[in-house]
Amino acid sequence: MKVCGQRVSVFKLSLLLFILFIASSCLFIYYLDVQWTTNKMNLNESGKNQAPKNKHRNEKIVLQEPESEYRASSKNPQQMNSNNIVQEAVLTKGSKSPEPTHLPVNYDVHIFYYPWYGNPEHDGKYFHWNHPYLPHWDKIEAAKWPSGQHKPPDDIGANFYPQLGPYSSGDPVVVEDHMKQVQLSGAGVLAVSWYPPNDADNEGKNPDKLIPLILDLADKYQLKVAFHIEPFKGRDHQTLKTNIKYIIDTYGKHPGFYRHYDRIKKKHLPVYYIYDSYLVKSSNWAELFTPGGSISIRNTEYDGIFLGLLVERQHKEGVASAGFDGYYTYFATDGFTYGSSWKNWREIRKYARGRRLMFVPSVGPGYIDTRVRPWNGKNTRPRQDGRYYKNSLQKALDINPSMISITSFNEWHEGTQIETAVPKATDSFTYLDYGPEGPQCYLNITRQYVSKFISED
Repeated sequence: MKVCGQRVSVFKLSLLLFILFIASSCLFIYYLDVQWTTNKMNLNESGKNQAPKNKHRNEKIVLQEPESEYRASSKNPQQMNSNNIVQEAVLTKGSKSPEPTHLPVNYDVHIFYYPWYGNPEHDGKYFHWNHPYLPHWDKIEAAKWPSGQHKPPDDIGANFYPQLGPYSSGDPVVVEDHMKQVQLSGAGVLAVSWYPPNDADNEGKNPDKLIPLILDLADKYQLKVAFHIEPFKGRDHQTLKTNIKYIIDTYGKHPGFYRHYDRIKKKHLPVYYIYDSYLVKSSNWAELFTPGGSISIRNTEYDGIFLGLLVERQHKEGVASAGFDGYYTYFATDGFTYGSSWKNWREIRKYARGRRLMFVPSVGPGYIDTRVRPWNGKNTRPRQDGRYYKNSLQKALDINPSMISITSFNEWHEGTQIETAVPKATDSFTYLDYGPEGPQCYLNITRQYVSKFISED
């Protein structure tokens, strides 16, 4: 073969063509690489230009559920299964707490809720945030401590400061925010501090008029409402029966009204916590709570599950003989009373089971009330960045109680709240806060432990 006037062998020609093929392939690959690099740079520049738009999106909090799960049961059909679920909670504009979406709750975990706060915007003046310093019973000792009344909004009767500020319990925006927080915690039932119509504690306003609002918003977030009945004026077995009838007739048909499945009676019954139940004689309570009592409520449409407060050791027998259905301990101070001491819970649980009674220990994140009882520092229980609360919750889980109660969602005066709190300092006082884990710290801890609790009762 002749190429350019010269004879070239077939072998040499093949070699030449092969070299040309290799060279053209390398050039083509180089071209593709240049194009890919250019496109990548353009995409990065485009992303940078669009970044400011993302600043206006809702911030998201991702909650990783523990490996244990909630189990749905016939007595609590609305409890949802969750096994390693990652739940998202979106912070919406104007909201202090996350917006939960289908977060599972446990109806065997109850949290004490106080609707007694007020402020000038909604109520004409402050209620409870301006709580006075309570004097020591000994006049000589009392003279050593501050007196007078707190002056909100910067000076409130609490050692922590709420993220929502000194709010009103009658503000629907506040109540809805509270329901979001409770749902985020995993607790399924609010045990609402309650007085009859036209009655209230010394510092607050009547809570009964707020029950419809609380029921409506609780139901919106798949929560339930039970009643924590305070020692209202003239409370005894007879007046309590009158008020139980009022509660059932007024609120009993609301979808947010809580009923617990009673395995012995094989039906769902309302749950009532009776605070300071020891103030009424056991023999008088028995007239109401035992089947043979003169004004017995048993096996009537007003029957329920009535829990008496266990403070001292002797209250075990007193509550049982009075016909109560079980015990709760309320106080979040380990060692303060026989009932609130974690070391006694297994003994109490055994005693209750032997009498077919429920035991509902009350856990809490800590205790401090020196902004209303400045002389009571010995009963302070520091939070220890959540360790105290975790220990309390684990002690309750260890005995597998009937239910667990949490003291509290928002008892700010005694520093037992798990509601969101923020750092704050004034010229005269620096409030405590929840440490490095931030405002939601105790809601998140609650959820971690609530997910582990499955009652066998």
